[in-house]
Formats: sequence, C-alpha cells, structure tokens
Amino acid sequence: MVGPEGRLPIVHTTLIATDVLAANLDSGWALIDCRYDLNDTTWGHTQYLDAHIPGAVYASLSHDLSTTPDGTNGRHPLPSPEAMAATFGRRGIGRDTQVVAYDQDAGMYAARLWWMLRYMGHDAVAVLDGGYAKWVREGRPTRGGEESRPAVTFSGAPRAGWRLRVEEVEQRLQDPSILLVDARSADRFAGQNETMDRAAGHIPGAANHFYKQNVAADGTMLPPGRLREQFSASVKGRPASEVVMYCGSGVTACHNLLAMEHAGLSGAKLYPGSWSEWSSDPNRPRATGATED
Repeated sequence: MVGPEGRLPIVHTTLIATDVLAANLDSGWALIDCRYDLNDTTWGHTQYLDAHIPGAVYASLSHDLSTTPDGTNGRHPLPSPEAMAATFGRRGIGRDTQVVAYDQDAGMYAARLWWMLRYMGHDAVAVLDGGYAKWVREGRPTRGGEESRPAVTFSGAPRAGWRLRVEEVEQRLQDPSILLVDARSADRFAGQNETMDRAAGHIPGAANHFYKQNVAADGTMLPPGRLREQFSASVKGRPASEVVMYCGSGVTACHNLLAMEHAGLSGAKLYPGSWSEWSSDPNRPRATGATED
C-alpha cells in the first residue's frame, strides 16, 4: 500500500487519537465497533444501531470474537483461526487495511479484537484512545443503523508462540522462565467478591496487574513512561518475553498487552482461556490472597 507521491502511509498499531481518526473517516479504514456489556450481551449492538462512528461495522464479543463455551473452555473461548479469518473477511479487512477498533470507553473489548488481528498476522490495527465516549464528548459525528463493508478474503495465520493453551500453563507452573500476570481486580485475584466464575482465586504463582491501572480517569491510556513504571513493578522487573497475561476470560488481559505494546514492552503472551477455563477443573491448583513476594 503506497500513499500519495509514492510515500508509505502511516500505519497505526497500538492507539489512535480521536482527531486522527476524524481526519481519516473517508480513508477506507475498517472501523469496528466493539461495545459490549457482560451483563447484557445485546447492549452493544443496540447502542451501535442507535448511534456509532460513521462507517463503523459491529463486532460482538460473544458472537464474533469468541466461540461457543462448553463449560470447560472458558467464558469467551478464542475462535479457531479459520473462524477468525472469516469474521475479519466479512468486515472487509484485507491485507493492507488499516483497522480501528473502539468500544464504549477504555478499550477492554476493542483490545480483544486488536490482539486477535495481530495474532493472525495483521499489524495495522489500533484502538481508539478514549473510545466512543471521548468521540461523543468532543461533539464528533455519529449516525445510526446497520452498516457493512464489502467482504474480502482475509489472509493471515496464527503467529507461533503468541498464546499458551491450558495444558501448556499446567506444564509450566513451576517454570521460572515465565510469569503469569492476572489482569483482574485485586479483590478477585485474592479470591474475594467473585461473581463471574465458578471458583474464586488465581493461578498459583501469578502476579496481579489490574487493567484499569492502564488508563486515566477519562478512559485514555496513560503515557508510555508511566505504563513502563507500573508494569515493571507488577512483573518484578522481568522482560516482557517472560510474561503471560490472563484474566477472567481472555479479554482484559488483552488490554494489558495493548498497554505494554504502547509502552514499548513487546513480546508478552496471552493465555486466552484464563481463570474461567482454569477454574472449571477442580483438579487444577488454585491460590488465594495477595501477590506473593
């Protein structure tokens, strides 16, 4: 893809500001609305139909960014590579398409799509910083109704080493070369106030970095330097290549991965099944309490 006068266009790969998106609404970018509510799975699409960023198409966490849970594979299981490619193709994401994903505010759902595309080899994807809330606060244009993009064939394949399956996590629980990091709140990590999953606690040996630490009060991402400081403390100074992120169902863990990438900390992996998959088997070990020193 070559821009005017033979120049290569800027590719957005982590975050994109609202003013930059506003200046490129007619650029042919794929805008994906990922708004969602865990307690009302139809809320996001209803909000989208009412009003969305012009040109955006909708993707549901439960229907498009997950496959069917069976009680053992977590609440939002990662789709197969073939299913992901089909979903991306239906939304008009080709090899050179710049993708911008957004949700209601801080980006926890948009980050799931961001990670999935990158996992499948598509780097030209960014999350709208501050999401739809910031877009609307700034008085930018919206429109209602269902929109679509011409379908294309998505070309991409999973990148090796980007994810761990539950069997690999079990085998590597005592492996000093990896550190599991839980993106849930400190109370859920400690085994308190668990309302989402069948058991409370965390995977033994894991550290905790609540994803909401990554954003300011207005839902925008913190500056890279501040993020580096926070992650360094959470992962005890380990390099990103030794970090494996997880959460409740493989969603907010992607927000941590986005924040790390924005901070220049590349190479962390994802355990998509996360706590909801891990805790589905009572024979797997569980821990409670705060992060171990």
